[in-house]
Amino acid sequence: MTRPVRARIDLQALQHNFRLARQAAADSRILAVIKANAYGHGAVPLARALRAADAFALASVEEALQLRDAGITRPLVLLEGVFAADELEAVAAADLQMVVHSPEQVSWLEQGAAAVPLHLWLKVDTGMHRLGVPPSQVHEIRRRLAALIARHGGSLRLMSHLACADDPRHPANDRQLAAFRTLDAGGIERSLANSAALLSRPDMRFDWVRPGIMLYGASPFEPPVETQPQLHPVMTLESQLIAVYARRKGDGIGYGQSWTCPRDMPVGVAAAGYGDGYPRHAPAGTPVLVNGGVAPLVGRVSMDMICVDLSDQPEARVGDPVRLWGEGVPVEALAARAGTISYEVLCNVSPRVPREYVNGES
Repeated sequence: MTRPVRARIDLQALQHNFRLARQAAADSRILAVIKANAYGHGAVPLARALRAADAFALASVEEALQLRDAGITRPLVLLEGVFAADELEAVAAADLQMVVHSPEQVSWLEQGAAAVPLHLWLKVDTGMHRLGVPPSQVHEIRRRLAALIARHGGSLRLMSHLACADDPRHPANDRQLAAFRTLDAGGIERSLANSAALLSRPDMRFDWVRPGIMLYGASPFEPPVETQPQLHPVMTLESQLIAVYARRKGDGIGYGQSWTCPRDMPVGVAAAGYGDGYPRHAPAGTPVLVNGGVAPLVGRVSMDMICVDLSDQPEARVGDPVRLWGEGVPVEALAARAGTISYEVLCNVSPRVPREYVNGES
């Protein structure tokens, strides 16, 4: 018998969210972002379920090779390019596409690119100030990349990344769009929009859009906006009650005894904790569902367990179902309570938590 905690992955919900992206950006191609093990959901099963995507975005050669080894033949784009020149051989062998964001990467290509077509995405820093070549260097970098493509064959696209798209009203969005538009595209395809811009800024969609968090059913906006499409949560983290106790007024619950019972009350213990990916800093009062009803978190989150207030569930028993997030408990709401973001919560689900794929081929 194994621990009851499970991450249930609804592939129909994933495909629903993908269709929303397709409908919102009907004239664009979709580079579906499935890096970091598809935000904790499982990259291979999700890639198989997203056959309608035009390409997949990943963070590293290792992530891409996992998909190639599983028989995924869609174009795969390395969002950070290569980290050393000696990775170029693997890129060529697996037919991977690369983002180029620095002069060093251009030099590696010039010195060691294999005699195969090069499919490159030139990343420009339009204001995020993280990765990307400055606009002043774009003309020269493009000239060098064009020479490589003329020699080996392939393609070149232009991209940038938004710093504040989660707040559609932030003035940085318009500044970055203006900077991106000043670049001479020269007829090549362009990409700017992430999930938030895809949904809120038609003027940012260009030739390719890059949905990530919206595919997994979490709002890309901070705070969430009422006008966004109805995204369906893809992951539901579930467990069970493993104990129920009648506690007395004044009893301290959990490590540090930082929460005490304000009255005589039933307290349940569920098999899930920060070792499974539930946020350790989720405070008392964070909603948890037991038998579909709210049972607020009490006490500190432990590595393997949480405690919940069963005052409104006096009939709850050992074995009853517990939902940590998913339908009825949005992961972004939990993340806000814990002082983090839904991306981190989803990515932090531990490998020890079994993923169960439903409503589709896994």
